[in-house]
Amino acid sequence: MSNDLFKNAIALTGGISTGKSTVCNLLKLHGFLTIDADKIAHKLLDENSNEIIKMFGEQYVKDGKVLRKELGKIIFSNEDNKLKLEALLHPKIKDEIIKESRIFEEANKPYFIDIPLFFEKMHYPIPKSLVIYTPKELQIQRLMKRDNIDEKEAILKISNQMDIEKKKQLADFVIDNSKDLKNLQNEVERVIGEII
Repeated sequence: MSNDLFKNAIALTGGISTGKSTVCNLLKLHGFLTIDADKIAHKLLDENSNEIIKMFGEQYVKDGKVLRKELGKIIFSNEDNKLKLEALLHPKIKDEIIKESRIFEEANKPYFIDIPLFFEKMHYPIPKSLVIYTPKELQIQRLMKRDNIDEKEAILKISNQMDIEKKKQLADFVIDNSKDLKNLQNEVERVIGEII
C-alpha cells in the first residue's frame, strides 16, 4: 500500500451512539468530503446476501436484503459469528475505502473516513484521528433511546468496543458531544480551525 494513499485522510471515530453521523453531516455542510465505512458495510452486506444465507441461514435475509437487526443479535453475542462476518466483509470494505480515498486524495485537501472501529482493528494506516466523545453514562442513555433497548443490552453493545476514554487519549483531535447541538456545531468549527 503506497504511503500517499491516506495522506490527507483523518479517521473519524468514537463509540456507538456518540454522534459520529451527526458530526459527519456537519462536516459535509462545511464542504468536507467523507467516506462512511458503515454505509459501505451495509451496501456490501446486501450485495453478499447469498453468503450470509450460507453462513447463518436464510432467516437473516429477506428479498435480497440482509435483516441487519436480526443478524446483529447473533453477531454481538457470539464471537465466532462476529469473526466469520468480519472475515467476509472487512477485506471488501477496505478495498472500497481505498478506492474512494484514491479519488479524494486527488483534491489534496483533508477529508474524513468514518471508521467506527478504527482503534480496535487498526487496519488502516491513516495518520490522524478525530474522536467524537461522549461520557459513557450519556452514551448508554442515548443508545437505549436510539435502539429502544434496555440498559443491559446497551452496556453489552458498548462493551464490544474499546473504552471511549481510551479512544479520547489516542486521538489527535477530539469533539465533545456531551451537550446540545449548538455546542456540537461550535466544537466542529473549533476542530476545523485546528485541521485547516
